[in-house]
This record gives sequence, C-alpha cells and structure tokens, in this order.
Amino acid sequence: MKPEILAPAGDRECFDAALRFGADAVYLAGTQFGMRTAPANFTQDQLRQAVADAHRQGVKVYVACNVLPRGEQLRALPAFLEELDDMGADAVIAADLGVMALVRRYAPHTALNASTQVGIVNGETARVLADLGAARAILARELSLEEIAAIRAEAPPEIELEAFVHGAMCVSYSARCLLSAYFTGRHADQGDCAQPCRWEYRLTEVNRPDQPLTVRQTEEGTFLLNAQDLCMLDHLPALCQAGVTACKIEGRAKAAYYVACMTQAYRMAADGYAASGFSAGYRVPAWLLAEADKVSHRPYGTGFYFGPPQQTTDHGGYIRRYTVAAVVEGYADGCLLATQRNRFFAGCTLDALIPGRPPRSIPVPALFDGEGNPIPSAPHPMMRLRIPCPEPLPVGSVLRLAL
Repeated sequence: MKPEILAPAGDRECFDAALRFGADAVYLAGTQFGMRTAPANFTQDQLRQAVADAHRQGVKVYVACNVLPRGEQLRALPAFLEELDDMGADAVIAADLGVMALVRRYAPHTALNASTQVGIVNGETARVLADLGAARAILARELSLEEIAAIRAEAPPEIELEAFVHGAMCVSYSARCLLSAYFTGRHADQGDCAQPCRWEYRLTEVNRPDQPLTVRQTEEGTFLLNAQDLCMLDHLPALCQAGVTACKIEGRAKAAYYVACMTQAYRMAADGYAASGFSAGYRVPAWLLAEADKVSHRPYGTGFYFGPPQQTTDHGGYIRRYTVAAVVEGYADGCLLATQRNRFFAGCTLDALIPGRPPRSIPVPALFDGEGNPIPSAPHPMMRLRIPCPEPLPVGSVLRLAL
C-alpha cells in the first residue's frame, strides 16, 4: 500500500505549499494547545478555512493538541475540540490521556491520533490506545524497523502506524525533555523549547568555577547533545514493509520552501515505489535524493531505524547549499512573473522546484522589474519581477539559487 505523505504547516503559506506539492494530509495547530509556539499557527477562522480548502483537494487535516495542559488551559480545551469537530477536522493529535478522553467526548466525529510523546514502543501500548479510541499510533522515534514490524504484528489491525521520516530530531527522541525549562523557563511540553541540545557546553571544576574548560573537537568546540537530522527518503520500501501507514515530515517551525521541497520529494518517492509494484528493491532516483540537500539541514542520518543513531558533535549549525531566489506567480509576454525572496542577478542560472515534476534549470539572460524596466539584479525582498522564459511554470514554483 502506498504510504500517506504527511506534511507540516506552521502558517498558511506552508499549508498552501503542502497542498501544492502533493501532501496526502497536513498537520497543523491552532494558536493554543500545539507543541510549537514559534510558528504563527492558525486562528479558528484560519483553521476552518484550511480544512475546507484541503478537503476540496482530497487532503486531510490533523490538528495538534499535543501539549500537556494544566489548569485553565485544560478547561479551555472542550470548546476548542467542539469547534474542530464542527469544522470537520480529520483527526486530533493528543499526547495526554485526559486530552484523549476529552477528544472522544467533545469531538466524537474526529479521529484520535496518539502523539509520539506518548512513547509508543510496543504492541500492547498500541492495543490500549486502540481501546481508548485511537485510530492511529504515532510511534516513538527511538524504534528500529524490526521493532516497528513487531508492533504491527501485535497491535490491532485497525490502528494505523505513523512514523517520522524526515527533519530535526530531539536528543530526547520522543520530545520528553526538561532541559529547556531548567535553563530558560521555557517548557518543551508546552511547545516553547529553547533547543539547549544545540548549544555548546563547557566543563567547570567545582573549586574553579571561574575557569570554564572548553571541550574541543574542532575550533568551534563540541556539541555533545546535538542530534543529526533524519532522512529516510531512500528507505520508504523498508518503512512500508515494516507496517508504517503514514510517513511524517517534521517541520511546523520550518519555512514554506522546506515544506514544498520535502513534501514533493517524499510524494514522488512514494509514487515511484507504487509504480514499481511496491518492489522491495525500489531505489529513489539520484536527482530526487539530491532534493534533500537543497533545503537547510543538519547532517543527515537514519535515526534508530537501522541501529543506534550518530550525533553531530563538531558543530550545531546547518548545511545550506541553496537559497530561494523567487516564487512564480504567473506568466505573460514570454516572462515568468515572480516575487523576489533573496537577491540574485541577471546572468545567473536558477533551479526550479516545480509541482509534480523533476527540477529544471532556468537561465536568467535578463531581468526586469514589475513595470518591465531592465535591472541588473533583484535586491529588494518581495519586489515583483519579470524573468524571460520560453514556457510558463505553474504558479507556486520555487526558483532556487545555488550558493
């Protein structure tokens, strides 16, 4: 069976990118109750519109209510769940047992997906969750493929299994972490993690607190808790054969370009796997694997799927090989109509990310402003541009520049 490709959306631009580039489902959150406070998220009216727009395209919407609520926050949840049920949200993602009970009570027409934070590492937990009304178990991130296969064999057949396939990993793999709250007062279980696992640390001897010692692996230091990013793009057959129903891309705090690029990559990989007759020997083509390197990322690994993961201890930053130059908004008089995102110049060659197609090179022999005046470069964010091109590209195509 072809896996569901589940894309993140932290705002409406990301949501539109997920729909445009082939998501089967999108997960997002309201302005409360979601485990990401950094993105804009969605107001009630925006949620209702997003659900309606997704359903018109046959795409599902899952709403994250995966904080661990306390006090007034818990008391405000029933009204929110009733609204989700009324607007037709396809599922609620929950981590707390009390929240799960409230979902079943106040959103009876909405499926319940048990969050990765529950820590689902065996078939018995999946069975109990199914008894509680869960339609899907979002598996703990610290599982091997063999363990996932065992869960699939032991769990009730009606409960679906969802697994993360791409994106940032937490050193506390199922995100149950207290470091952020300890250091900064920002609670990870309320969606406000300060990511202290990405910081550089030093040693201090108890009698010399004023003499911190750098633990050096490189000139930058060492980053003891820094996890690699996950990339399972080349391993979809193994995931599916282990029993994974849905492939989840991490990134509700990421930009729309990341959502577009990685949704398309996994969409086309899943389609290729299906076209192969679901062959265990299917391999993703090299050009598609290269798409994973065109987004900003930390060094990639495969998490726990094939054994213990590796940490990236030599730096805490990102690898960035491409930048978004412009986004296509139309076509007229032999020119792409676009809005600028980052500076680029006449004479360069851009790489186009096109919905449903392999990327292609777009030479920029000349460049014009929105009024048709020739310009040597596009220096201003969101300025309107005309780029000569012999044929149109779909609206929403992203024009990238190699760095």
